[in-house]
Amino acid sequence: MTPAPVHAWRHPRPLGAEGRCIGAGTDLAVDPRRAKRLAHRIRRFARQLGLPRVVATSPLLRCAAVGRWLKRWGWVHRVDVALIEVDFGAWDGRHWSTIAVAEIDAWCADFCRYAPGGGEPLEQLLQRAAAWQPAGAQLVVGHGGWLLARRWQHEHPDGRAPQPADWPMAPRYGERVVLGTACPPATGSVLAGR
Repeated sequence: MTPAPVHAWRHPRPLGAEGRCIGAGTDLAVDPRRAKRLAHRIRRFARQLGLPRVVATSPLLRCAAVGRWLKRWGWVHRVDVALIEVDFGAWDGRHWSTIAVAEIDAWCADFCRYAPGGGEPLEQLLQRAAAWQPAGAQLVVGHGGWLLARRWQHEHPDGRAPQPADWPMAPRYGERVVLGTACPPATGSVLAGR
């Protein structure tokens, strides 16, 4: 029997994110009406497909706010730190225009291993996303970077490392993506194909 897919939504647009590098270290809120709207969409989607009323979210406000609405309506809300966005270290919260071009170039030159701002390298995010287990939650509210990492791992079971030109745009705020339930084992390096 094939495991059921995981349906994941990117969180609503965070307040004050425009033009800034936003990762795990910047916990921005969302407009409560947008969080409630996304929660309604998730609830309707689950009802249509007959899915359990369980949602997993990152602990960051921009995701957890949606889960809190669902919890008010009788859902189980699981807060999971494994779903947190990439850590951009000293870059986090800064305007992109204030980050030295040389630093961004260094990241692009070693896309998977470079730790932007001394934070988390993409290789680590890819391994974290691949290791995540749904644990009964077929519905997720997560971050753009995490969603892309999970999808990359699922679509590239050969362990091919992404290059900057390969890395897709993040889903739109509030957009739903379907993620595979199983990823290749996270034991090997994603750089095996390099």
